[in-house]
Amino acid sequence: MSAIDDLLAQARSTLDRVTPEAADALRGQGAVIADIRPHENRSAEGEIPGSVAVERIHLEWRLDPGGDHRLPGFDADTPVVVVCNEGYASSLAAADLRRLGLRRATDLVGGFRAWAAAGLPTGPGGGPAVP
Repeated sequence: MSAIDDLLAQARSTLDRVTPEAADALRGQGAVIADIRPHENRSAEGEIPGSVAVERIHLEWRLDPGGDHRLPGFDADTPVVVVCNEGYASSLAAADLRRLGLRRATDLVGGFRAWAAAGLPTGPGGGPAVP
């Protein structure tokens, strides 16, 4: 097993990962869906309606529940579902958010592509990410 495989397994052991259908239910209950995919992927494939595009390099600053640069409207108990292309980078990112104090941070199994394959709603992508 490689070092990244070990790191991924360790990150996932701290998460209650969600299926696309469970993520959709959480979205309906007010969870933050944080899309960390690059602009090019969001433009080409679309986005989950109501998701917040946050480039990976800004994620911790924008979702730190006690940070000065955090997005409004959430706290440490708000469910956050991190979405990437296929559910790998999102696992690492969600584990980082847990370390920041977001107790209910998790990620989407299979990423955006699993969401789309499940026939769940998508909208046009390509809007700017939250700076």
